[in-house]
Amino acid sequence: MKDEVKNVRTYLMTGVSYMIPIVVIGGVLIALAIALSGVEAGTGANVTNPILEKMLNIGAKAFGLMVPVLAGYIAFGIADRPGLAPGLVGGALANEIGAGFLGGIVAGFVAGYTAKWIKSWKVPTQLRAIMPIFVIPLLTSLVVGTVMYIIGAPISSLMESMTATLKSMGTGNSVFLAIIMGAMIAFDMGGPVNKVAFMFGAAMISEGVYTIMGPVAVAICVPPLAMGVATLLSPKKYSKTEKEAGKGALAMGLIGITEGAIPFAAGDPFRVIPSIVVGSSIGAAIAAIGKVGDHAPHGGPIVLPVVDNRIMFIIAVLVGVAIAAFMVNALKKDVVEEREEENNDEEISIDF
Repeated sequence: MKDEVKNVRTYLMTGVSYMIPIVVIGGVLIALAIALSGVEAGTGANVTNPILEKMLNIGAKAFGLMVPVLAGYIAFGIADRPGLAPGLVGGALANEIGAGFLGGIVAGFVAGYTAKWIKSWKVPTQLRAIMPIFVIPLLTSLVVGTVMYIIGAPISSLMESMTATLKSMGTGNSVFLAIIMGAMIAFDMGGPVNKVAFMFGAAMISEGVYTIMGPVAVAICVPPLAMGVATLLSPKKYSKTEKEAGKGALAMGLIGITEGAIPFAAGDPFRVIPSIVVGSSIGAAIAAIGKVGDHAPHGGPIVLPVVDNRIMFIIAVLVGVAIAAFMVNALKKDVVEEREEENNDEEISIDF
């Protein structure tokens, strides 16, 4: 059982290691475009310069590849080359149905294990040559595609239910609402749960209520900032690749891009996700207590010019980041880096 858990961890880290450059490319380019353009009350990020628009578009396209690459290389780690294409397809479908990186992880494992199973079939000699380039990718893609479309409807229904619940809560209990929304923002970092909370906060701006987007703006930047800080505080608990991703996460956190924490959450979800959820929830609660308001549908320190009660905003971010960073480092163990004999690529093994 322990070996199987270790294998699952290795497959996850294979996907993460290939995904990290995509996250860095997308996040840094988007961050630069927004940072050089600024945000405006009521509209959020306002990129109008033609060159910066192109930069933003390049970053957005890179981000669009994040989930497919994660899913594709998880499947690659499990089944080798026959799993890659179906994994990419599954990741693209996860994007389409709004399942986020968690859906991408599901797609990767479904594609990988399906391809691995089909590889084990005993087939006539005449078919062996086309199995890895035709039969396995085709059948596996049909399986993973079916699974993704099956889970699409329940995800959509869940999102509608969550939106209705948030609306029914209103602003009556602002601190409790902030805790819930902070947890939602951090849970899947740009995925469907995150989007429900973000869109609710953004919708309240149009109603003239800014104290809901305020806690959301805090929660948005806590995960990437916390993971960046965590890599600096305890470098032995992170691989070389993760430490590099930590630098990118810090830049993305400052600009309000929650996805900067995804490489860490994808690689170690059971330690990272609870930590950032707690940090974001507490940060959002402090912002609610301090009546922090955000006039722009965006998050992170970049929105400070359009924030009410800026001191409390900064305090909320710092406390949330500190709690999440210390919590994740308390849960993590030191990493042991190994070298694969065949291709000298870095592989990561973590003792459980």
